[in-house]
Amino acid sequence: MKTATQLLVAALVLGGFTGVYAQKAAPKTDFHQWAATPPMGWNSWDCYGPTVTEAEVRANADYMAKNLKSSGWEYVVVDIRWYVGNDTAHGYNEKDPDFNLDAYGRFVPAPNRFPSAADGKGFKPLADYMHAKGLKFGIHIMRGVPVVAVQRKLPILGSKATAADIYSKEGQAGWLRDMYTVVAGRPGAQEYYDSLFKLYASWGVDFVKVDDLSSPYHAPEVEMIRKAIDRSGRKIVLSTSPGETLIAQAKHVAAHANMWRTVGDFWDSWEQLKEHFDVCERWAPHISPGSWPDADMLPLGRLGIRAERGDDRMSRFTRDEQITLMTLWSIFRSPLMFGGDLPSNDAFTLSLLTNKNVLAIHRNSARNRQLFRRDNLVAWTADDPATGDKFLALFNAQDQELASENEAAWASGPITRETPGQSKPASIDITGATKLYPWTRPATYLWPAAWEGWPTLPTTSRPSIRPPGSSCGRWSTTAQVADWIYPPTWLPTRRATCT
Repeated sequence: MKTATQLLVAALVLGGFTGVYAQKAAPKTDFHQWAATPPMGWNSWDCYGPTVTEAEVRANADYMAKNLKSSGWEYVVVDIRWYVGNDTAHGYNEKDPDFNLDAYGRFVPAPNRFPSAADGKGFKPLADYMHAKGLKFGIHIMRGVPVVAVQRKLPILGSKATAADIYSKEGQAGWLRDMYTVVAGRPGAQEYYDSLFKLYASWGVDFVKVDDLSSPYHAPEVEMIRKAIDRSGRKIVLSTSPGETLIAQAKHVAAHANMWRTVGDFWDSWEQLKEHFDVCERWAPHISPGSWPDADMLPLGRLGIRAERGDDRMSRFTRDEQITLMTLWSIFRSPLMFGGDLPSNDAFTLSLLTNKNVLAIHRNSARNRQLFRRDNLVAWTADDPATGDKFLALFNAQDQELASENEAAWASGPITRETPGQSKPASIDITGATKLYPWTRPATYLWPAAWEGWPTLPTTSRPSIRPPGSSCGRWSTTAQVADWIYPPTWLPTRRATCT
């Protein structure tokens, strides 16, 4: 895909119109308030796999505090196997892993990778470092109880049971065999999860990503984890992984987690990105404050330094594809977890993460939904609850740079987009409306890069308004043919009422 996605703001007012699409209100449970807007942060997985070190985590936190915190980025998340001292890139060391765990069968950070965790301090010193910078700290864990804890029959804190009393081999992850399933209802099962999250709370953890939980969906362990967090005494945001979570479980996961994966691991592949249009459309009705469908991490910037997949590289996405990704994730309101090494960012990558207008849509829009799709020409829209404005994102999801002549026109009711050299009025069907207010607010384009290098086209600063005629069935507005050249100001030119 070579053509840049365009994201714009349009204001359209139709008296008497009532939308039939509504996203669900958040359940009235306290934990949903802990992530009232989609979480934004950095995760170590895409660049460091299971091998990230404390120095690398601190370097990324330093960059975030200096360059991104003011734009809303706040979470720093250490991904998988921080408790293994000798893990490897391009997979996992399952031959002779050096596990670090305490007397109660709970993994603790490997001190050779996280020196501040030595002498039983755990992640508290690192979490304190984040908090001192105004950031939040997160970790990744695997669902279940460690196999090594079962083998050693380690006791469970707060219970007479041992790890060997609560496990089952059924449901063990096939891709990483560190853990066994915890069987809900067995003595010690809930106590084990309670002890985990009390430990994490004592460290100052703010975010936990639980892997091997969503696909297949393990409802009993989801419920135990939710109870454990609520009993921990700390506000810990819960993220489930990996996907795709079944739509049939949408109500259950929204009642227990703050975010959940909608796909498997997402990498810098255009084919994978195109698949997200279908996924996001399916999950859009389930967007709700405090419970967010998660389109997965942002594989942008420098990736693969010591990752599971691929070698050290800058993201394979073209600039236009990166704009497409950020636009779709933002108007879908997915959590934003950057996967690249932040200190390696170039100016363009930083600009993607700090576009205040796009991030405002991510944080403050409502009724986010796909407006239409015609083959690989896609439009998404959302509302600004404060002003009534409409946000509109137009996507060229084709594999070619420009739309062919017979595919050049995008139209959907009140929204028409034409390529240069073509022109036609944008018409709105107002059947059933009692009043019509044809005020014009020119579109504001939010991605400067979307028109970089394009020729400057002439336009008028005030598009002409053609008031409704006698039929009052439709109204039209005409303007010069150009996609992005209206100035971002209110231009009310004429008001007409149709009764």
